[in-house]
Amino acid sequence: MSTRASGTVAVVVGGGSGIGAAVAERQRAAGATVVVWDVRGAPDVECDASDARQVDAAVRATIDGAGTPALVTITAGIGHSALLADATPEDFDRVLAVNAKGPWLVMRALAKPMAAAGAGSIVATSSVSARLVDRAMGLYCASKAALDMLVKVAAAEWGPAVRVNAIAPGVTDTPMLGRAPRQGAWLSAVAGRTALARLGTADEVAEAIVALHAMHWVTGQVVAADGGLSLHSPIDAFGASHVK
Repeated sequence: MSTRASGTVAVVVGGGSGIGAAVAERQRAAGATVVVWDVRGAPDVECDASDARQVDAAVRATIDGAGTPALVTITAGIGHSALLADATPEDFDRVLAVNAKGPWLVMRALAKPMAAAGAGSIVATSSVSARLVDRAMGLYCASKAALDMLVKVAAAEWGPAVRVNAIAPGVTDTPMLGRAPRQGAWLSAVAGRTALARLGTADEVAEAIVALHAMHWVTGQVVAADGGLSLHSPIDAFGASHVK
């Protein structure tokens, strides 16, 4: 594959909004035929990625309608906030189903046709929370840590034909933040801990995803795209990680 997407079929799971929509826009601009899977908005293929039957149906619809994808981006995911002692078994099942099981179902369903076509690249969206402890976000952290290992094992199993990587954003200004005030205490503190001194944008993370797809000698990696948020130690006596 060339570094440009012209003539390429690309699937973006969760491409109806946020980071996924930004990836789809960039890939279309590069000339790719982009097939968006989502459960909201007006996707090309309606699909709940945590449902194996829907994923299999989405694969068939995509291959029949556009061809076998060479580029697959998985951005579908949900947030969750609760102390581990307060979270419910239902919470655990839901968060792991969407954030870990869903990406695995998509990767599993597409790996064989991509390999049969000769080559392909998969990029899943993880999080810096996969390796950083966030109290009250234990289930989310666990789901993303599971995804990181799925990506690494998939890369080992499916190479050399299919490369599998993940991008790990920090706190990004997308609909997942909900109604949290962007200038409020929490997000202002996040910006203060970030080396680049602000929240990331969906398009900036999309830029990193598209670049990772084009890195032909990279597989099994989780690449942080967090503006330097994860550089800050929670026990840093100096506080904020940038100079004002």
